[in-house]
Amino acid sequence: MNFKRVVVTGGAGFIGANYVHFALSAHPEWQIVVLDKLTYAGNLENLEGVMHRIEFIQGDIANPADAHKALQGADAVLNFAAESHVDRSLLDPGAFVRTNVEGTLVLLEAARKAGVRRFLQVSTDEVYGDLHGSDHHSLETDPLRPRSPYSASKAGAEHLVFAHGISHGLDVVVTRGSNTYGPYQYPEKIIPLFITNALEDKPLPLYGDGSAVRDYMHVFDHATGIDTVLHRGVSGEAYNLGAREQISGVQVADAILEILGKPGSLKRFVPDRPGHDYRYSVDPSKAEALGWVRRYSFRQGLEQTVQWYLQNRAWWQRLRSQKEHRYLMQTWYEQR
Repeated sequence: MNFKRVVVTGGAGFIGANYVHFALSAHPEWQIVVLDKLTYAGNLENLEGVMHRIEFIQGDIANPADAHKALQGADAVLNFAAESHVDRSLLDPGAFVRTNVEGTLVLLEAARKAGVRRFLQVSTDEVYGDLHGSDHHSLETDPLRPRSPYSASKAGAEHLVFAHGISHGLDVVVTRGSNTYGPYQYPEKIIPLFITNALEDKPLPLYGDGSAVRDYMHVFDHATGIDTVLHRGVSGEAYNLGAREQISGVQVADAILEILGKPGSLKRFVPDRPGHDYRYSVDPSKAEALGWVRRYSFRQGLEQTVQWYLQNRAWWQRLRSQKEHRYLMQTWYEQR
């Protein structure tokens, strides 16, 4: 499947920006339009060096006028735009419903009216719910059992996407990615938070006993998986993207401290997150059958990521000084 004009919503955010960088290299013939609201997690610095090669529109996917403007003449839409942090969803669930559910609906309607050839929804493995106590790896045919406002909003968005495929004949595909890390990740998620805290000799807050397991995937591998599904995925299907890793929070902290040469005493166990899911794991065989191949092991990807944060101190120090980051640290971690 070939495309000429591709819209990337949320393209100034973490995964979206990494996808833009990848796509400009892999598909230099594309005209890429980035639609981004530039919330606290959206950052034009993430697109440094490529702004002259894209069309950037500052706008909200939940605003029909912004969606209509961005999608004119588009062949494909990749919807990365989302509120994505579980902790924030527990504090302000309404914002997640507006962007993740209502925003997706607005985009779908704009795509249908604009005659877009393919709509790819970037979702999450969290829609499957907690696998704690089993050795099961989630399959695309498994029921969705979201347990947080964030994952519930992403599951709701998926239902709207598939409904538009059935009701209106829109060509839709969905990717369900596992926990992702790498360059340009806002320092509120576990890996960039632990890296930047360790660099400032601050505690690394681990929920409960730190045994919650995630399938950590490097953002480059996530980007290539999304691109594979965009081009080769079957319309109306979902595809798991995961690294086949099982890494606990304690293992993340220990690995970061070891790479940076910091003491284990920086680990700090804090009261658990309400409704905390203790295990996610997906079976990515379906995407692998399309030809998707991962590049990074967890250790390789983590070392590369640590080096990026070491070399880009000004980038993350500026973000950590802003009110949005201070608010989350003060109202969530410090009080706990």
